[in-house]
Amino acid sequence: MPPHEGLALYQAAVQAAATSGPLLEIGSYCGKSTIYLAAAARAASTRAASTRAASTRDTAAPVITLDHHRGSEEHQPGWEYHDPDLVDPVTGRIDTLPVLRRVLATAGVEDTVTVIVGDSATVAAIWATPLALLFIDGGHTDAAAQADYHGWAPHLRPGGLLVIHDVFEDPADGGQAPYRIFRTALDRDGFHQVAATGSLRVLQRGETVQSGTPANSAAVGPAGSSPPSKTARVAGSPASAASASSTAPAVQEVRSSGHTARSGTT
Repeated sequence: MPPHEGLALYQAAVQAAATSGPLLEIGSYCGKSTIYLAAAARAASTRAASTRAASTRDTAAPVITLDHHRGSEEHQPGWEYHDPDLVDPVTGRIDTLPVLRRVLATAGVEDTVTVIVGDSATVAAIWATPLALLFIDGGHTDAAAQADYHGWAPHLRPGGLLVIHDVFEDPADGGQAPYRIFRTALDRDGFHQVAATGSLRVLQRGETVQSGTPANSAAVGPAGSSPPSKTARVAGSPASAASASSTAPAVQEVRSSGHTARSGTT
């Protein structure tokens, strides 16, 4: 994830963390985007505390990062983004969990981030807490992207933010799986786009859901066959995001360290 997209993620997360509910990331990899989310949660907590009495104690919004830590398809041997340093010598398989834990400890955000190791669809099926922000940056096959979206989008609270990475309208620029779930969210599931930075898209869920449907189980099913409609791209505010992040040490850690928090394809 390049810095300008990371700052856009940070800005969206600051907004979401000022409301209620966790910030959940699908696709931890080695923790680069996780640190942006943690820094945003802390920044929102600090801002909230500054408006209250000094005796009031505010805690940062929970940041949850979910990954099976076996790598996506492009991280496997023989593929473009394979890193042999991430292969467990005992199992012979990719294992990014030790790197993630080390990155979070180095950045000092272990008290803000909860790491979940598991399959996205399996965890989504037992999840019960409405989310303030959902960041989808997991596997880029259609099966993986569809499972992430359809498993987790119903858990996003009304007004919550859905952030999708690696959205490319032109197939020549990149894979189409993230773009297809982006179109489904816009064209059928009541989301609207609020910002676009590089390949990062920020969408907001409508404030209302179907009558009688709880916020964490709204109808978000398989994509239909209706043609996509055109949606204007709304630029975010990178200047304000950069200004906000200048006071966040964790974000500075991401920007200054090329390999402390590896980003892989994200």
